[in-house]
Amino acid sequence: MNCKIRKWKTEDAHQLAEALSNKKILDNLRDGLPFPYTEENAKDYINAMLRSDKDQTYAFAIAYEDKVIGSIGVFRKDNIHSKTAELGYYIGEPYWGQGYGTSAVIQICELIFKTTDIIRIFAEPFSRNPASCRILEKAGFKLEGILRKNAIKNGQVEDMKLYALVKE
Repeated sequence: MNCKIRKWKTEDAHQLAEALSNKKILDNLRDGLPFPYTEENAKDYINAMLRSDKDQTYAFAIAYEDKVIGSIGVFRKDNIHSKTAELGYYIGEPYWGQGYGTSAVIQICELIFKTTDIIRIFAEPFSRNPASCRILEKAGFKLEGILRKNAIKNGQVEDMKLYALVKE
């Protein structure tokens, strides 16, 4: 479980494309990602994250023994929610159930609360994704409610859960 979060590198594109060319992962993410996910898609994403506003976007590779096994990011909201940010993440299927997701979520939340003025981080996993919900719970997030019929994914109306962690 000795994963670490680190800045993206352009040479991560192959491993990122490999992880995201898995329908099981894409089925639990928001729409907009191509399938199959190519190295060119991965390079575009990595370059966008490296160029992003460093006060708005905190995006990292999740690495284990210097192999990219997933992605994690915290994205600041605006206006009256400027001290709130949304968390998103995924772990490559070969690494599921080994504690890497929980470790990465804990690491990024500690980093964000320590180095920014963000005071609330939230996540909205699909209700049908108990593994993601468990990651959040193990990382200290509290379930705040069920967002009924909140999304349409793969043509299906989906409930989502709202989890949050607040800086004490």
